[in-house]
Amino acid sequence: MARNTSVSLGDHFVSKGKDVLVVFDDLTKHAWAYRQLSLLLDRPPGREAYPGDIFYVQTQLMERAGKFNEKHGGGSMTFLGIAETLQGDLTGYIPSNLASMCDGQIYLNNTLFAEGFRPAIDFSLSLSIIGGRCQPPILKDLSRTLRAEYAQYMEILKLSKLQSGVTGEAEKIVKKGEAMMSILQQGQYAPVSLAEEVLLLHALQKGMLSGLPDDERKKFRSEIYAFAKEQNASVLSEIEANGKMTGEIDRGLSQIEEAFFARK
Repeated sequence: MARNTSVSLGDHFVSKGKDVLVVFDDLTKHAWAYRQLSLLLDRPPGREAYPGDIFYVQTQLMERAGKFNEKHGGGSMTFLGIAETLQGDLTGYIPSNLASMCDGQIYLNNTLFAEGFRPAIDFSLSLSIIGGRCQPPILKDLSRTLRAEYAQYMEILKLSKLQSGVTGEAEKIVKKGEAMMSILQQGQYAPVSLAEEVLLLHALQKGMLSGLPDDERKKFRSEIYAFAKEQNASVLSEIEANGKMTGEIDRGLSQIEEAFFARK
């Protein structure tokens, strides 16, 4: 009932042209409660002891989200459904149901959280069905190989724990992976603008962060945006306005990053 009420409230604001975010915390508990009520009513359990229509109930709820045209208010409603995995099993009944309903999934990993990686998103298991179609072209260009490089880094990291070390090409992948993990961390209550994301990913792509000590990477991550605004604010404005990579922007970003590292 509370979930339908929150969505109805969201419908009101959408009809006024507003953008609404509804967080369902969490739909696993929703399914568990529905199962208990069903069993009390002598309704037979289905797959994995859940009544079959819980999938229909949650689907009907999640499909009320969308971007609406002017006839229907012109607003948008985004749903973030949270599901709990048991022992990290992403193939469980409720998590797999939600994955099939939604436009993607963000998988949070306890191990990454314990290692200090925040937010603790496991990129190998997270995905977006609509993918790069929602990204600005410049961000899509810079992050095209990010997922594959992350997977390579994690694989070599596992292997390196079984050996005395890594050499050659594997060492290059590890150094770039360490740089990648460093810039993908985000401070609490510290949203990152498109221009700042581009600065970080551009430096990563150009190999400027590979092999640097961790404290220097952290310094770059925390100071580069303010430095760029002082050096060449017009490049940042162009990125925010057009969202496309051009030769001029590429050169401007390289000059900013080189100037940053050239400081005494």
